[in-house]
Amino acid sequence: MPYGPDDSQRGDRGKDEARIAELVGRMSVAEKFGQLQQLAWNGETGPGGGQNALVAGAARAGRLGSVLNLHGARETNALQRIAVEESPLGIPLVFGLDVVHGFWTTFPIPLAQAASFDPAVAAADAEVSAAEARAHGVHWTFAPMADVTREPRWGRIAESSGEDVYLTSVLTAAKVRGYQGPNGPAAPDRLAACAKHFAAYGAVEGGRDYNTVDVSWQRLRNVYLPPFRAAVEAGAATVMAAFTTVNGVPAHAHRELLDGVLRGEWGFDGVVVSDWGGVHELMVHGLAADGADAARLAFTAGLDMEMAGTHLAENGPRLLDAGLISEERLDEAVVRVLRLKSRLGLFERPYVEERAAPSGPTAATRAAARRAAARCAVLLKNDGGVLPLRRTGGSLAVVGPYADSPDLHGTWAGPGESRFPARSVLESLSEAAPGLDIRYAGCGEEAVAAAEGAEAVLVVVGEPSALSGEASSRADLRLPPEQERLIAQVADTGRPFAVVVVAGRPLVVEEWIDRAPAVLLAWHGGIEAGPALADVLLGDVPPGGKLPATLPRSVGQLPLSYDHERTGRPADPDHPDRPFTSGYLDLPHGPRFPFGHGLSYTEFAISAPRCASPGIAVADLAAGRRIEITAEVTNTGTRSGDEVVQLYVHDPVASQVQPVRRLRGFERVTLRPGESAEVRFPLGAEDLGFHTANSTEPVLEPGRIEVYVGADSRATARLDLTLTG
Repeated sequence: MPYGPDDSQRGDRGKDEARIAELVGRMSVAEKFGQLQQLAWNGETGPGGGQNALVAGAARAGRLGSVLNLHGARETNALQRIAVEESPLGIPLVFGLDVVHGFWTTFPIPLAQAASFDPAVAAADAEVSAAEARAHGVHWTFAPMADVTREPRWGRIAESSGEDVYLTSVLTAAKVRGYQGPNGPAAPDRLAACAKHFAAYGAVEGGRDYNTVDVSWQRLRNVYLPPFRAAVEAGAATVMAAFTTVNGVPAHAHRELLDGVLRGEWGFDGVVVSDWGGVHELMVHGLAADGADAARLAFTAGLDMEMAGTHLAENGPRLLDAGLISEERLDEAVVRVLRLKSRLGLFERPYVEERAAPSGPTAATRAAARRAAARCAVLLKNDGGVLPLRRTGGSLAVVGPYADSPDLHGTWAGPGESRFPARSVLESLSEAAPGLDIRYAGCGEEAVAAAEGAEAVLVVVGEPSALSGEASSRADLRLPPEQERLIAQVADTGRPFAVVVVAGRPLVVEEWIDRAPAVLLAWHGGIEAGPALADVLLGDVPPGGKLPATLPRSVGQLPLSYDHERTGRPADPDHPDRPFTSGYLDLPHGPRFPFGHGLSYTEFAISAPRCASPGIAVADLAAGRRIEITAEVTNTGTRSGDEVVQLYVHDPVASQVQPVRRLRGFERVTLRPGESAEVRFPLGAEDLGFHTANSTEPVLEPGRIEVYVGADSRATARLDLTLTG
């Protein structure tokens, strides 16, 4: 919204609104539509010709609201001076850039950050990214991605927080607050956030990017909309429409979602921006006849700004003259754009200090990225205590195609990726453990020979960053055959070994997982991924990450998530041969590793959940009262470590079929051997209720609610709550 709940500039709102009203009153129709236009810079350093000349000319004429993909203090200042000092009204530009998980300092990909189950990790990324980007003239980031997805075939799962509604909501809100800060994005080290992609982009059929989305309204309200509402409640300045159709209507023209839910129900008063070319694609979808029709449909549905397109600016005046769009709607959109600029402080401070802009990562930002990457690693297996590795007095073969690879930044890594390579796992281990005899080989016979000649082996495999992200859908989620073959060859040597997987998505590991005694899922960990992995592998930092997305046994199981609805004939894992149940003839029931799974180098015991008064009236919940669940977690092992205590709820009898489990609380704790801690989970209406197709607030029904607490989504320790009429 224009002013978040913690915005200390509320007192200036009247003055800001008066300035905005005065500007709108002086603007021509062409200038108004110009404010709703965002054009892309083509990457050159000066205006030059072609596209950049067009951008500079539009800025000089006062017919441009925002510029995409231009950064650098000197470069943005030069174009900003044209807008401020040469245009008729001197309205500053907003410079936008995809700062997804880093500017100079690349943090782990968002999916990896979700594996930390720690909102502070997401917030740290946002804060560092905002400070670096703002110093280089960027005001607006197109993040966080609030899309829930159960589709690892979809490449953009790397940009998501995974399959869970609650985890995605918590991390989305943390990212928004991190980007925008406690006092709003006018601060010189903050950015305006953009929750994307509204809505249900993560539900694309077949996991194919840009594909159709067809989901019920009850699933929209229970699964895909809550993270966006969390972003709005956290004060997100902007929201981006999705490329996809939603139930037959492209999101860019979806009045029921944009104007109905986002504006009407949630009261969002910020800017709704299109995705790149999204207005034009209304014609490709077959909804719009031409550019003018596309502009009309998007604008009247609730879109305020067109990214990388000119349909609205070129056709808007004629549509206005024809009465196909209203002057009131036009002014409303212009006011929102000007409010964004006001909230960013651009009317007072349109330029950035060129000499103050950092030229790269600092020791402090690298340290923050290293801490984050270590907290994101997920220990899937550790049979026989292969990990942590010995630090001295032995020999270690480090093999595999990613052992000495700097390709650890991940998709959408920002401008820092090309200038500041990540340090490899091999280099980082060699630096961290100089007393360890490390022998390196890539793949093939040399790698096998190195493994045979060493006391232990580390196999580093995975997928390149380019195989995840936008337009990077995959039908086959296995490792390449040569990598699976390498793992088998190392297993045949009889040496103890661990596998490190660097990837941008959950992979199918069935071909080799049973032969690998230890497996660490490291994701694409960013600029400090190598040193962070060395910290974890050597035991300096205990692994504590958990899976934010289910690891399937086969692509044929997808989509697959822990919080599925129960069927009338559910599969029975205890009796896999029972006929006429919901399963596969050729595959064991359930995933290889469930949502929330992750081990440590120590052991933990989690008590059964407790509640002082396990009953609450529905009316009290509806009025905002909460009920508190507690549990105790104890480190029963011999090393310090991290555990993520997770709370799940299930409504066994309801007027609408419920998921078998829903995550509604988590807390990551660090404990020394023998140490215990109490964790507390307050549960309210949103946690114990559900949404129907038409409910704007959670539906609460009397009855029993099952509460489970444990270390993953298969927790068995249970407490029953009673909701009374």
